Amino acid sequence: MKYSAELIQTMRDALDAVMASVPADQSVFGLKAAVAECILRAAAHGQTSFDGFVTSASDQLQSIISMLT
Repeated sequence: MKYSAELIQTMRDALDAVMASVPADQSVFGLKAAVAECILRAAAHGQTSFDGFVTSASDQLQSIISMLT
């Protein structure tokens, strides 16, 4: 899929926001990539807003951490 530069920046900003909310002791190897994948999946399903991306990724965060540890 092709995304506009503006949407890509929104996704990057959402990724940074979600990662900033992760406590250091829970920041495991591969977490950022998995969160980015979650955001990309949301975009593929039509999500376009910063808040929507953050919510989508945040809702999956604990599951992702559990899966990676």
